[in-house]
Parts: sequence; C-alpha cells; structure tokens
Amino acid sequence: MIKLLIVDDEPLVQIGIKSMLNWADYGIEICGTAMNGAVALDMIEEYSPEIVIADIRMPIMNGLELAKTCRDTYGRIPLFIILTSYDEFQLVRQALTYQVVDYLIKLELDAQTLSQTIENTLKRLKELKATEAIRAGGRPLLQTYMDKFFLRLLHNLFDNEEQFRLQAKDLGLDFDHQYYAAAHCEILEATVQEMTHDQLMNLYASTLQMVRDILNRHLPCYVNSLDMKHFSVIFHFPSADDQGRGKMMEALHNAGSMVHNYFNVNITVGIGSVVDAPLKISDSYQDARIAFTSATTREPYRDYNQVKPEAIKNSFNITLFKNDLTRAFEEFDSVVLHDTLTQIIDLFVQNPLRYLQAIDGACNILYLALSLMPNGEEALSEIFSEDADGYRSIYRMGNVEQVTDWMTRLRDGLCETLKSKRVTYKEHVISSVQKYIQNHIEERLTLNEVAAVFGLSPNYLSVLFKKTCNVGFSEYITQMKVSKAKSMLLDQDLRVYEVADRLGFESAFYFSKVFKKVAGVSPREFVQQKAEEP
Repeated sequence: MIKLLIVDDEPLVQIGIKSMLNWADYGIEICGTAMNGAVALDMIEEYSPEIVIADIRMPIMNGLELAKTCRDTYGRIPLFIILTSYDEFQLVRQALTYQVVDYLIKLELDAQTLSQTIENTLKRLKELKATEAIRAGGRPLLQTYMDKFFLRLLHNLFDNEEQFRLQAKDLGLDFDHQYYAAAHCEILEATVQEMTHDQLMNLYASTLQMVRDILNRHLPCYVNSLDMKHFSVIFHFPSADDQGRGKMMEALHNAGSMVHNYFNVNITVGIGSVVDAPLKISDSYQDARIAFTSATTREPYRDYNQVKPEAIKNSFNITLFKNDLTRAFEEFDSVVLHDTLTQIIDLFVQNPLRYLQAIDGACNILYLALSLMPNGEEALSEIFSEDADGYRSIYRMGNVEQVTDWMTRLRDGLCETLKSKRVTYKEHVISSVQKYIQNHIEERLTLNEVAAVFGLSPNYLSVLFKKTCNVGFSEYITQMKVSKAKSMLLDQDLRVYEVADRLGFESAFYFSKVFKKVAGVSPREFVQQKAEEP
C-alpha cells in the first residue's frame, strides 16, 4: 500500500479529507495526520509516506517550508499536494518551484477534484519509482532514457517497430491508440535578461509542469522537454475528426492562459497533422515544426492545416542526416559527427537568406545533442561557457552567418567531447549492460531486447560487448544463468526443472545440456558433488 500523510492545523479538514474518498480503492493507506510542518517532518522520517497533502499556511512550519525541506532532504519523493485559499496564489506560484504535484482550493474541494488529483499523483509516483528501478537495474536514468525515447520517436530514429515497441513497453508508455498528433512549443519570458540561471531553471521547470498537468486534464498526452525553452507534446485520441483538434487547441489555449497568469510567460505552438500510427508521429512533428515557424506573439497557436505553403521552406528536415547523427552520438564517433555537421553548416553557408531554416536546423541538432549524449546538458554548457546564456545563445543569433558560427563552435566542442569521453563511455555502457543482465537474469534476454533498452543498435552492442569483455553477448548471458542456477540449486533447494523454468530455458533437458557445457558436470552431479564436500 502507498502511504499518505495529511498535514493541516484544522481537525475538520483532516477528517474531511480522510472521509472524502475510499482510499483503499486507490491502494492508499493514511499513515497519520499532523497539525504543523514540524510534526509532519518527524512523521515523514518515521513512516516514509509517498504522498503528503499539506496546508499552505500552518504554525511553526508551513506547507511550503515542509515541501522545500523534504525536497532538499529526500529528493522527489514524497510528492506534495498543497491545500490553499483564493488569496494565496503568490504562494502557489512559489510552491510550483518546489515541483509540487498540484494545489487544491479548500472551499472548492470535493471528492471528484480530490480523486483526479490523486490519480495524477499516483501516475507521477509510478514514473518516479520507475526511475529508481531503472537506476538499480543498471539502465540509464529514466529521464535520460525517456528523453532519448521521445527524441527518437519525434525524429523517426527507431531502427524498426519492434525496437520502438520494446522501449515503449519498458518505459510503461501506452501507444495502443488510433490517432496521434504532435505539437512543438516554445516558452517566452519577457524578463529573461533580469533572471539568474537558477531562476530561469525554476521558471521553465514550473511552467512545463503546469502545462503538463493542464493538458492531461483535457486530453491524454505526453509532454517532453527538448531544452530549457522548448518542449513537445504528443496527443492521442480515439477519432481523427475536428472535435479532436478542437480539444487539442482548447487544451493548449487553457495551458497558455494559465502559465501567463501565474508566471508571466507566453507559449507559442505549432500543431501537426493527425496520424494513425505511432511511427508516423515523426511526420506530425515535422508538420508541427513547419507550423511553428509561422507562429507570432499575435497568433501564437498555429495549425499545420492553416499555414501557407511558403512556411514549408522555412523548416529544416533533419531526417536526411538522422542515421549519421544517431550513429555518431551512439558510438562516440567524432569523425562521423564532424563530417555530418560540416555538411549541414555548408548548406547554411550556401543559403544565406534561409535564416529561419538555419535556426530551425541548429535547434534540432541542439535537441539531439542534449538528449542523445550522456550528460548532454553539462557538455553543452561547457562548450558555450563563455556565453552568459550558455548554449541558449542560439536564440540570439540574428542571421545565417551568426548561426553558422554558433554551429561551428557546437561541432568543434562536441567532437572534442566525444574524443575525450569515448573510452570511458564505452566502459560505462558495458558495465550498465552487465548490471542490467544480472538484475534480469531470470528473464529470457535477447540481444535485440537489451540493445533496445539502451537505445543501441544490436550489431553495435554485440561488437562492443565482445571487444570489451572478450566474450560474446550470448555466451556471457549463458555464464550468468549457470552461475545463478548454481546458487538456486544449492541455496533454494529447487529441482532441476524448476530452475530451468525460472531462468527461462525452453526445457530441463536443454538447461542441463547448457549447464554441463559451462560447468563441466550436469546439474545433478553438481549438487551431489557439493553435498559430498565436507
């Protein structure tokens, strides 16, 4: 059961929340109540609740101080839902900077509102727990893994549908819908020059969180950050009629209005065409980027069906270079990366009047570098450390010549980074793969599936594994399964056929054959030898 703590200095509010829902239906148990944040902090340390509902104003320690202290001490969990009043919106804005899941106005609180908030919180909790599971399993951290997945989907970088399905399943993402549409969005802050880097980070993170929550209240969707200013949205819905597009536009308008009221930011949006298969989402996203180039402060929401034909010329089609760029980032191949980016830079130089196309291409390469490179944010910040706004200086480039200069710096910096980290990165990949295998040894593991988990091509993983470990991928898995089988036979007192079944072998006979090939004796002989040892 998931534990919930209620924190409010009004006993009637505590009782009301306790009785408003049948908490067991949500897999939740209330582990306690507290009258102020200080008491709640002790209870959080003792009971480790996953969810805390806390009043924004309380004596001794208020809800904001409690949320901030827990965030600094425990990280992302527990998740906080804040109770507030009408006149406390400024405090709510501050609460969102601590990544609070949602806020509830006390006077409007009813079972339906609370239920919806709890369902959203449980969904967020599931994602965060998956992060910990991935870390323990030796895979890349969930956010990095999730970002890479969506970048591959948006830019059609999957090798095949099987690879896409395996990664989607591994991330717990649902793509069993009939229709999809993508959107490309930008966050615009009027006072950006007056803000520090940390303030900007908080602003963009809080804006994105609010957009994500509001959009999901209207339509099921996935919102994914591309960089500190841009994000993508993938909507999914049951029909391709105008009603679906109308709901998308309404959702985006509501989200834009809300973040403007709270954070004084605006969002501009390009909406792509409706498609009928997940791997066609890249087509919709390409259309969304084309529509985005015609968005203005006066017309911030642009639908691809409404844009003029000349807008298509302003969009950079990165699919022509996708295979080379993906290979370069996956394999830390600085030569391929240098050659590919040089080709793109030459195209910009040859077309000095295509400013919008150049800026669009530079931004898309920036997104790929941020998501496909390990520690991409850190690497890019270092490359552009001389600029006050770091790699976001791309948004200040006013003509094609400036864009090509920026791209040249990006190319040279990325190539140097790949060269310096190539050996350690490969070792890290193999170490992570080995840890993943060990943590999933009781499953049937194939090269294609494990490669898909790490976003690598099967052939590259096979060659890299053999070169690094001096043993083939399949042979390594066999050795690990036999090693696990030995401990299961001795420590768990299991029969041979039970061990074979647990470890994913097709039959006890085949398991015994593999065991003898690796260990030199059959499973029964192995157990007998160990039993005879003093």
